[in-house]
Amino acid sequence: MTDERPEVLFVCVHNAGRSQMAAGLVKLRSQGRIQVRSAGSAPGDEINPAVITVMDELGVDMSEEFPKPLTDEAVRASDVVITMGCGDACPIYPGKRYEDWQLEDPAGQGVDAVRLIRDEIDRRVQRLVDELLSASI
Repeated sequence: MTDERPEVLFVCVHNAGRSQMAAGLVKLRSQGRIQVRSAGSAPGDEINPAVITVMDELGVDMSEEFPKPLTDEAVRASDVVITMGCGDACPIYPGKRYEDWQLEDPAGQGVDAVRLIRDEIDRRVQRLVDELLSASI
């Protein structure tokens, strides 16, 4: 049996902030109806602590998450690839939907600033989830 859920990959540089928040928000907003992954073109050592704090405010547990490297397999498996400031690091394949979300980097920022970034990602994620779930009906 194959998994018919749409699959989204979020890619940023360190996979410690933006892409992790986006992946967590897709899981929350789609209630598991979208398969989601995140990766970094140059993964960091740990998730940004401010990211963990602001995601916890929405009930998204990031305690088991960690930065993961971008792989060719992850891109190939995805229907939608969303980059967030990682330039040309992501391979391009025909038949995939690509978007580049210009977002401020939460690295080195306090909780209040990261909360604003989270909220902007959440707005974009909710539109994406609505699009993908209405297309798969």
